[in-house]
Amino acid sequence: MTLTLENITKTVGGETHIDDVSMTLEPGSFNVLLGRTLAGKTTLMRIMAGLEPPTKGRILVDNADVTGMAVQKRNVAMVYQQFINYPSMTVFDNIASPLKLQRVDKAEIEKRVRSTAELMHIEHLLDRLPQELSGGQQQRTAMARAMVKDCKLLLLDEPLVNLDYKLREELREEIPNLLAERDTIVVYATTEPMEALLLGGKCAVMHEGRMTQFGPTTQVYHNPASVETGLIFSDPPINLVEAEVRDGAIFMKSGHQVPLSGHLANLGNGQYTLGIRANHLSVDPTGDDTVAMQGQVELAEITGSETFVHVHFNDVSWVIQEEGVHNPRLGEATQFYVDPTRLFAFDANGALVAAPPVEITNGKAA
Repeated sequence: MTLTLENITKTVGGETHIDDVSMTLEPGSFNVLLGRTLAGKTTLMRIMAGLEPPTKGRILVDNADVTGMAVQKRNVAMVYQQFINYPSMTVFDNIASPLKLQRVDKAEIEKRVRSTAELMHIEHLLDRLPQELSGGQQQRTAMARAMVKDCKLLLLDEPLVNLDYKLREELREEIPNLLAERDTIVVYATTEPMEALLLGGKCAVMHEGRMTQFGPTTQVYHNPASVETGLIFSDPPINLVEAEVRDGAIFMKSGHQVPLSGHLANLGNGQYTLGIRANHLSVDPTGDDTVAMQGQVELAEITGSETFVHVHFNDVSWVIQEEGVHNPRLGEATQFYVDPTRLFAFDANGALVAAPPVEITNGKAA
């Protein structure tokens, strides 16, 4: 099954929730919807499922218009962030419930429930009630119930957000592998850029109801088509600074200067916005080409094994991501370093005009 959205728009009470979204999802593809809260991800998924009608536009399945088709007639399943299971039914009966509604015979139900449970590693829990399960086991049960239908479209709306960190990490790795051999179109919504990267496949970046970019996930990450995409597909959001190219150099609004070389060499004179991710700034020089900058420490956030240092200078704020625990004093002057080879350049309209070359480390893009 191929799913196509053509110019989908959704307005409610004069407010636009989805704004002219078009995309085609191929059979067996894994697709991530990445965007902040209220970006339109859930609404778009509900429109895909047939749970909500679009105000404008068409939904096509294999080139057939299904825009007005009831959800009951579509081969679709959806899993929400709140794991929803029937409390009085065993895991087996929870998973089997959609098959019973379809009047599948008992032998086939037994076969499909057990094979799906094995796929989700909950085959030993089939006789238990939901309240006897951990959070991760309950979410696996909800996902198994969605998958047992052998649906053509599986929608996962932030399914791991309410689980603890360890379970999230485990399921993030497992989900693409579990679904890899199925012919199902999978759409997975998340607010987390790193989750999108871990899941792979394709990524549609959503912002205020608009889709700002859609393509292979790593390509979107390394080549954000706009400032908006760069901000959303970075955690913390990409550092931005206004700059001017003149006299063979790049002059930043912050008062700093970087050479017009490498992937930036072809920038013509004019106004630009430069962007650099927090993990590509450092408090120590990382090479001969790094440029030293000055600033004043405003805040230091320690999260696990990383420290995010917020620095301000000449009305420009920077966030520096450092490995390990650092305790800079608030208000003190500090020096940090920019690697020009990691800078993005966006034109006056916010469109990408230069992106850093992709570094390959241990066979993977860095």
